Amino acid sequence: MIQSSLLAYIGLSAVLFAIGFIGVLLRRNAIVIFMSLELMLIASTLALVAFSKFNGTMDGDVFVFFILTVAAAEVAVGLAIVVALFRQKQTIQVSELDSLKH
Repeated sequence: MIQSSLLAYIGLSAVLFAIGFIGVLLRRNAIVIFMSLELMLIASTLALVAFSKFNGTMDGDVFVFFILTVAAAEVAVGLAIVVALFRQKQTIQVSELDSLKH
């Protein structure tokens, strides 16, 4: 059995979070931005589970359920916003959605 360390889990979590953060900053497509936000949430849940496992408690596991609930709600609301914007503007490119400027 391969023994994994806390540093490996936290390193993977940091890499996933960085990929999600870069995706939020650089992408123009609203769906890709929401997927990058979800990747950042998954990275934080991985870190919480890793800390929980190595501390021998269930605290991180309980927080994961709350984070996944918030993530599911975010997906539902985000998809509704994207569909409404697409119906109105016929695009989901964030750079072209300037309806709040007028």
